[in-house]
Parts: sequence; structure tokens; C-alpha cells
Amino acid sequence: MSSKYRMIWKWMDGCRLLYGGAVVALVLGSCFLYLVPMIPQATLDGVLAEDPSKASPFVRDLVDRFGGREHLRANLWIPGVAILALTTMAGVFTYLRGRWSAIASEAIARKVRDNLYDQLQHLPCRYHDRAETGDQVQRCTSDVDTFRRFLATQVVEIGRAIVMMLVPIPLMLALDVRMTIVSVVTIPPIVLFSFFFFRRVQRRFQRVDEAEAAMTSTLQENLTGIRVVRAFARQDLEIEKFEKRNGTHRGLDYQLYRLFATFWGVSDFLCMGQKALVVGAGGYWLATGQLQVGTFFFFLSAVSLFIWPVRMLGRILSELGKALVAIGRIGEILEHPRESRPVPAVVASSAADRLVAGRIAFEGVRFSHGNGPVLDGIDFEIEPGGTLALLGPSGSGKSTIVNLLLRFYDPEAGTIRIDGVDIARLDRKEVRRKIAVVMQEPFLYSKSLRENIRLGRKGAAEEEISEAARTACIHESILEFDRGYDTMVGERGVTLSGGQRQRVALARALVDDPLILVLDDALSAIDTETETMILEALRRRRGGHTTIVIAHRLSTLAHADRILVLDHGRVVQHGTHGSLLRADGLYKRLWRIQTSTEEEFAEDLRTAGEAAGT
Repeated sequence: MSSKYRMIWKWMDGCRLLYGGAVVALVLGSCFLYLVPMIPQATLDGVLAEDPSKASPFVRDLVDRFGGREHLRANLWIPGVAILALTTMAGVFTYLRGRWSAIASEAIARKVRDNLYDQLQHLPCRYHDRAETGDQVQRCTSDVDTFRRFLATQVVEIGRAIVMMLVPIPLMLALDVRMTIVSVVTIPPIVLFSFFFFRRVQRRFQRVDEAEAAMTSTLQENLTGIRVVRAFARQDLEIEKFEKRNGTHRGLDYQLYRLFATFWGVSDFLCMGQKALVVGAGGYWLATGQLQVGTFFFFLSAVSLFIWPVRMLGRILSELGKALVAIGRIGEILEHPRESRPVPAVVASSAADRLVAGRIAFEGVRFSHGNGPVLDGIDFEIEPGGTLALLGPSGSGKSTIVNLLLRFYDPEAGTIRIDGVDIARLDRKEVRRKIAVVMQEPFLYSKSLRENIRLGRKGAAEEEISEAARTACIHESILEFDRGYDTMVGERGVTLSGGQRQRVALARALVDDPLILVLDDALSAIDTETETMILEALRRRRGGHTTIVIAHRLSTLAHADRILVLDHGRVVQHGTHGSLLRADGLYKRLWRIQTSTEEEFAEDLRTAGEAAGT
């Protein structure tokens, strides 16, 4: 618990002065507010009463300070002006309190959001592998907003409740000790009940927040895969799934509001009971001549002023409970270790300067996700400007090699070197700046085609963008669009075909002119003719960068300088296309299967064509 309060104090850095000013304004505004009923009370007991000697010494002294009883009786406008002035001052300080606390809370919320977004960009891939996207969105939006509302209103309201309860005590004691005791007799039960309520609310809100996060995750997952949902006609199942999550959230929310209703009912009873005690006791002492009218009026006004802030203590504590839950969920992200290991800047910079050729070497690399080895003793080397092809069944470790090269993960054993430099000695950003990757399912932003391609290098000229697009065989297709390179693509590039997305992603990679180019099954959605043109264009660029190609279509791999065949995390074959065809093994079997299938398909097409002609 104390760690959460320390976290709040840390986030308030730079805004503490504003909060201090808000608290000072709060105290001054409360003092002026309590002085307002003192004016009618002093006027009734010390000026208009038949026997002013019965007034308290405090009232008589106050009357004397304003010119005496006779002077005030002749100028009753003076108390009216005093009430107006005090009310105005209370309003000014209340405004300042609200303004300063709002400015501070918004600044803190902005800082927290920025820190969260920055942290998410640098968390290790293992964290993102386990985390649900919807839950992360919930923490960065709803939880931050819960924390912001607490800072904007409830932090200062805590001070207001305390000040509104403590400020009038000296004045009340100076006027009448008995009425003071009667006026605060139910305050301890209200406070104790509020703290009991706070503990209950905190536990309930934790469950409500987690249920809302699960509901958000379901919605996010559905919208992301909406085409798959419709393709398999799963709308009814998805609706049922969402209704279940929504029902769970509604049930927990209902329990929470039932708890609120119980608190408000009990606290209202206690607060109204407190006012009833003041009216009953004050009325009795007023009837028996033991209490002045003005004093009774002051106590009635004072109780009305401080009893409701005390009653609001329950709301404040419930909001505190929500805020602490939200802070805990935010803190889980912010306190998670980042992916980059500390590397001395001088060492990292000098080592990165040596990455100019693109020689890649894997030496005894082992890696697992905790469910058995994914890579088990991988050794290979790629010469600068060479092309390495990776082939193997699903789960053999092909993409894991790329992930380790990009330092998405670090190997459990072995070393990965680029130009003789152990990449573990490099900052991850330095490694990734040297590598461009084209994935099988490329991600495109909801921007223009030009902006998506230029993402590879912000300063790329129009000629460089066009040249990269020509190499990726997408230039002519882009020109056929109504707006050419200014054509907007939908979110994740949904307005383009799968092959077009892959070619735009390839152009984005090529415009960066990387030291190392990785094609992770990046031509799978492209027809054979276009693939041949792209591979030919890449061959003409050979020597400009080292290339790693992952593919299941063997024709894509045939041009490689070296081919590695992987199975169960091990290299089972390696060589050129020709040497692997001459040797018995997995590569030769796959080649026979693919070529025979293609020949059968071509024969079927020829037969169908002849049948149609006749």
C-alpha cells in the first residue's frame, strides 16, 4: 500500500506547488465560509437582542470591533456588506482551489500516459506475448482516467473534509461547549463506517476493473478479426461470448452499486440524525433560556456546512479505493523491467560503428520458450552481401532465428555476431537500425501509401520511394490507384490485397537500404510471376545487403547462396539448391512434392482448357 502512495508522490513531482496552493486556497475558502454565519449570529445576539449581555464574550468583542451595538443598529447594511464580502472571498478561493487542482491533475495524467506509452514501447517481447491487448488499453485509458479524476477532485476533497470539520471547532467551543459536543457526536461513527466501506469497495472495484478489462479484450479481439468472424459465420457465437463477459461485468458492477446504496443510506441516516440532535438539543436549551437565538443559528449552519463533507468522506474513500486499484494496475506496467540491458553508451556506440559489412554468425545458439527447446545448437555463417535461405516445417525455429537476430529475445546459450561484434554488447535499437524485416502478415498504418513506404526512412526522396516500389513490383499498381502514392489505406492495410500489402512492406524495407534484409515468408501472397520479377530485382541488388529468406515455396529459395534445412530446432541439411537436390533428405522430398503438385495442377489446367475448347 505504501508503495502506491510513494508512486503518487513521485508522479506529483513538478505539480506539488500547485497542489499546495490548492490546499491553501481550500483552507482560506473554508475559513471565509464559516465566518459567514458568524455575522447573522453576532447581529442577532449582540446587536438586535434585548439583552446583549447574554451573548458570548466572543460575540460582544466582535460587535465592539465593528463600532459597537448602537452603531451597528443604526447601520444594519454593514453586516450585509460583510456577508457579501466574505461570500465573495470564499468563492474566489474555491475557484482557485478547483483551477489549480485541475491543472495539476491534468498535467500528472498526461505525464502518466506518456510514461505508460513510452514504457510499452520498451517492454520485452515476453511481456507482450503474455499480455492481452485489451487489458493494456484499459490500463492506459480507463485506469489513468480513474486516477486523474481522483487527483482532480478527491485529493483536495480529503483536505476539504478535514478542514471543514476542524476549522469550526475553535469557534464552536468559544460559543458553547455543550452544543459543540452535541454537534460532533456522530462524526466518529461516520468516519469509522467510511473506512470499513473503503476496504470493501477496494476489493469489489478490483474485480469490476478486471471484468471490464476482459470485456475490452473481447471487443478488441473481435474487431481485429472481424473478417475471420464473418468468414466462419461466427457472429452469433461472438455475440454470445461478449454478452457473457458483459453480463459478468454488469453483475459485479451491480454488487458495487448495491454497496454504494448501503453506504449512502446509512451515512444519510447518521448525518440527518446529527442534524436532528442539534435541532433537538438546541431547541430545548433555546426554550429554557440556556441558549441564544444567534448561537443556535450558528451551530445549525456550522453543522450543515461540515456534516456533508464528512458524509462525502465515504465517496472520497471509495474513489481512493478505485484509484489505488488503478494505480496498482498502472504500476505493474511502469515497474516491469525494460528489455534493454544496460550497455555503456561509449561501448555500444563504438561497437555499432563496426557494423558495415553484414556478416552474420550464429555460434551454438540455444533458445526455448519454456516448453522445450526451439533452437538447439544452431551454427551457421553468412558472408557479407550473401543470401541465406531457411526452410523447415512449422515450429522448426525459422522465425525464432530472426527474432533472436533482432534481439526480440536473447539466446539462452551461444553467441550471435554481426561483423564479429556480439550483438549482446549492442543496444537493441542499434541492432534493429541495421536490419529491415518484411513479415508474412505485414502491418501497414492507416495513412497514405507514400507515408507507409517512407516509414522505412523519413527523409527518403520521391525518386528513392519510386525505385523501392519498382523493385517490390508495386509501383505500377500504385499508379493505377486514383490518388497514386497519396492513396489512403485502411487500418492495418485492409483496403489492399494480401500481395499488395506484402509488396508495400517490401518497398518500405528497401527504401531504408538496410545492412541486413530479412524476408520472413514475405512473398507467400504473391503470384509466381510477380515473385520471379521481385527475386530478379533483388538479385540485381545483391551485394548491397545481406539477405535472409524464409519461405515454404522452394522456388523462392533456389537462388540463395546457401540453404539451411531445419527440423525440431536443429540444422538437418545445408548447402546450395543443387547440392541439396543431389542428396537424400527433407529438401529433396519437399522438392519432389511441390514440383509434382505443380505439374499435376498444370496438367489439370491444360485438360480443362482442352475440354472447354471442344
